[in-house]
Amino acid sequence: MTGIYILIGAVAVAALFLVWAYNRFVRLTNRTEEAWSDIDVQLKRRYDLIPNLVETVKGYASHEAGTLQKVTEARTKAMGAQTVAEHAEAEDMLTGALKSLFAVSEAYPDLKANSNFVELQRELSDTENKIQAARRFYNSVVIELQNALESFPTNFVGKMFGFTTREFFELGEGEQEARNPVKVSF
Repeated sequence: MTGIYILIGAVAVAALFLVWAYNRFVRLTNRTEEAWSDIDVQLKRRYDLIPNLVETVKGYASHEAGTLQKVTEARTKAMGAQTVAEHAEAEDMLTGALKSLFAVSEAYPDLKANSNFVELQRELSDTENKIQAARRFYNSVVIELQNALESFPTNFVGKMFGFTTREFFELGEGEQEARNPVKVSF
């Protein structure tokens, strides 16, 4: 009779572990989705600021059409990105285009003094900081999920139920300049 109780106890402990591990994976997966949503919100905010910035610059530097077009094209590509890797590549391109735009603005003192331009620069800088914070949060949740999927014994539960890790949201390798937010100077 004692053997049956031990067997029932062992099965109960195994079942409880299975439920705990499964629920942990569900929580981690949901947190990655939430974290990506935070990034997405900030990226959309950034995309919404860019047309206003381009229009403001266009009024002062209309002969800089090539730079303005690069910013618009980079924004369009970034908005169309589907995967985390595509987003990272497109965001690198957009960051570079914005740096060119701000470099152009340095040659126009009236533009640098324009209150709309100054406010848009401030909002864009704030958004860049929020994107960086959201990216750090997302990547930390991804590493937590990855650790759970690779650690014994939860790795068996993860594989059994088909949980998978997510891609990190990282900017281009080797481009230290692109790792920093757009520098806004007044």
